Amino acid sequence: MQMIINGKPADASDGAVIEVINPADGSVIDTVPAAAQEDVNRAVEAAKAGQKIWAEVPVYKRGEILFKFVDLVEENKERLARTLSQETGKPITEARGEIANIPISFHGFVEKAKHLYGDVIPNGLEKNQERHMLITVREPIGVVACVIPFNFPCDLFDQKVAPTLLAGNAAIVKPSTDNPLTLCMLTKLLVEAGVPDGAIQILTGRGSQVGTWLCSHPDVHAITLTGSTEVGIETYRNAAGHLAHIALELGGNDAFILHEDGDVDLAVEEMIWGRMYNTGQVCCASKRFLVHNSLKDEFTEKAIARIKKIKLGNPADDETQLGCLISEKAALTVEKQVNLTVEQGGRIVLGGKRSGAFYEPTVIADVPKSAEVAKDMEIFGPVVPIIGFDTLDEAIEIANASIFGLCGCIFTSDIKTAYQTAAKLECGGVIINGASFFRSFEMPFGGYKFSGIGTEGVLSTFDEVTRLKTIVLKNIFAK
Repeated sequence: MQMIINGKPADASDGAVIEVINPADGSVIDTVPAAAQEDVNRAVEAAKAGQKIWAEVPVYKRGEILFKFVDLVEENKERLARTLSQETGKPITEARGEIANIPISFHGFVEKAKHLYGDVIPNGLEKNQERHMLITVREPIGVVACVIPFNFPCDLFDQKVAPTLLAGNAAIVKPSTDNPLTLCMLTKLLVEAGVPDGAIQILTGRGSQVGTWLCSHPDVHAITLTGSTEVGIETYRNAAGHLAHIALELGGNDAFILHEDGDVDLAVEEMIWGRMYNTGQVCCASKRFLVHNSLKDEFTEKAIARIKKIKLGNPADDETQLGCLISEKAALTVEKQVNLTVEQGGRIVLGGKRSGAFYEPTVIADVPKSAEVAKDMEIFGPVVPIIGFDTLDEAIEIANASIFGLCGCIFTSDIKTAYQTAAKLECGGVIINGASFFRSFEMPFGGYKFSGIGTEGVLSTFDEVTRLKTIVLKNIFAK
């Protein structure tokens, strides 16, 4: 499969390619170009020219073009879902759900784009301003690099590319090297729908090279990235060299708090949703299970029983509920992290075995709050480490001890306790009586501390991909 540069399919200038592997069976699905720096420079130059053309297209017309894209997605939805499942290892049912999110997100962003009204600051609100009126407008920021991770490539394509284009910017997509194929297909459909040459492009290749070249380019005016904290910090450094605006959604180690008056059965079901979905490869998945000691045994027993009902298997099978990780390397990392947690005092009561890129759903009991997983070690896999606590203050202290602050959750029957806990948790989102894995397209999503900078969602992304200009009508009013 090829890149899209300046509206046309493109190979790497030096002909280099990277194989895309099916993690479930190790087979080669396809190849993509390994872009050279020359290709990145060519894409940025095309984006600069294409953005000026695209910015002249009225907002309603941009919306019509993106609606045509949504129609094309609908026509190709099964092929897109099959490709996504094959290159990512997620169950086909989850892949279909991710493709089905495209119309929801694009419609939401189009509606918002049509209501990006400016503000008026009337005369006389402050001394010596009696004769002046001020108005504000939103303008495109220019060329935007959209750096997208492997775990939810289509959902994050939606979150980044739709508002970037609707605001009149040019978008250059940099997908994960592990699974770039579906995003190459979506980018091609945007071109087919009528987005002009250069306004939407996709570059494939290693993030350490292609991503660095792109995000360091002085003519890239903004970067929106979802990925690891390490990559985010490095990208922030690259952006600083030319003062590019940056929005980062990074790692998380979300605390799942089950208080003594919480509903255990509900908590177990939410654990399945919030930890097993996408084989646990979710930034805002619940990753530290803080359970009141009076409920710890009950929660552990019910969690084991419920997890055993999950059907594991080939991601292409409609009956499969849990597939494999993105790669064998990722599964090896989870294996090492689980072994370390056991060394630090945890006890495996379910799972704990790996086969290639597959890692069994795993429950670790008796994890001490001093263990690395209880603080800063993010396990990106289907692992449930259970940490006991005696008081809610202790649970909040454990939750806030992490360098991360993406999301969190609290299970309790007392609304006062729920809200007071939400206020004390140092994170960007708190879910009450539900797992922290909750993200609607409308909501502003982002974290505190090492979990990121800025937010994205229909409510807030346009603030990240536009510039705010004030126009002063000086002395427009008579004395």
